[in-house]
Amino acid sequence: MRTIQQLLPEEWKAFEQAFEQASHANQETLQEVLHYIHLQRGKQLRPQLVLLSAAISRGVTEKTISTAVALELLHTATLVHDDVVDHSPLRRGKAAIQEQWTNKVAVLVGDYMLAKVIEIVDELRCHSIIHLVAKMGQVLSTGELTQLHAGHSMWINEKQYFDIIRQKTAELFGTCAQAGAQSCMATGKQEQALRAFGMNLGMCFQLKDDILDYSDSEELGKPTMSDIRDGKVTLPLIVSLQRASKEEAELIRTQAEALSKKEPVTNPSEIEDIKSFVLRYQGVHYAYKKMEEYRRKAIEALDFFRESEFKQALLEMLDYAIQRER
Repeated sequence: MRTIQQLLPEEWKAFEQAFEQASHANQETLQEVLHYIHLQRGKQLRPQLVLLSAAISRGVTEKTISTAVALELLHTATLVHDDVVDHSPLRRGKAAIQEQWTNKVAVLVGDYMLAKVIEIVDELRCHSIIHLVAKMGQVLSTGELTQLHAGHSMWINEKQYFDIIRQKTAELFGTCAQAGAQSCMATGKQEQALRAFGMNLGMCFQLKDDILDYSDSEELGKPTMSDIRDGKVTLPLIVSLQRASKEEAELIRTQAEALSKKEPVTNPSEIEDIKSFVLRYQGVHYAYKKMEEYRRKAIEALDFFRESEFKQALLEMLDYAIQRER
């Protein structure tokens, strides 16, 4: 946040004001929930990516600001809906919307934000950005459904895993970078390079999320091993199961399935058994290696641009995605 406030102070201030205005409603409950969400916003990497992608191309415009607001609202709405789907009690260390209010309230607030997205992009009068945002909403939903129903069970293979995180996470980062370029009428090659950067940044971001799930950090804002508790299998466990004997892999699968159905977990040792299994077969190490591959691709994508403070800021964003501890 300090970086973008230093590089683009007026532009970031304009985004903050526009986002706050877009998060205002006349209905009492709706305004209360929107204010609650507003207070819990994260690092806002996605709107930063929109602004920096425009800045490194031809400069931030009013369309850039509106595009950043629309995509951040879209991202926030999907998080609200995802928490309902996943029965997640926490979001960034605070009670999720459906826990603080109800499932119905959470769904309706998410719907309201999605409708607001449509209003904002319609006012842009830019067909290419409208198409990008509409496509993004479809991809996010498809990714969630793919994860829910892959193989009609919690077990997916490595290819399915990468397909899911590409749809659920990387595509949004790629869209933010691409839309930022489009908002200032960047060249086709600039747009292509920035989309590639955003996609690979998003892959790194999600891989780090899945790695952190096996950490002992108390700052995550959610319980560790929460993916398994939610019936989701990520890369560290997938590759560990591939490396283990058939008998041991089957035992871990049985424990994981049982763990995903228990609420609350009554035996913490069951979680530790799975974590120890993954560490023993270097599943986390493998995920780090894959993350490094995507990091190199992201850096290569930015080679198209000359050195500048905006390019450096994008590279620092990539470093943050990989080095963060929450």
